[in-house]
Amino acid sequence: MAEKPNRNEPCHCGSGKKYKNCCIDKDRSTFTSKIGVAGLALLFLIGAWFLATALSGDDSTQNCPAGTTWSASHQHCH
Repeated sequence: MAEKPNRNEPCHCGSGKKYKNCCIDKDRSTFTSKIGVAGLALLFLIGAWFLATALSGDDSTQNCPAGTTWSASHQHCH
């Protein structure tokens, strides 16, 4: 992308207005909306990972002392 104009330079859209009176708000909102979408996508991925971890049901990875077994119903070693 080309370097954005300074506030008092002519707007890049060709309207003849100063950038600060024309497209500055639109350009800022586009940037912040892209950050918001990226943040929501990241939040969704983290949530999906936590959900998948919680629902995996793989109890064989529990570290119980020798001679004990993991009880899924009680969530501890017996």
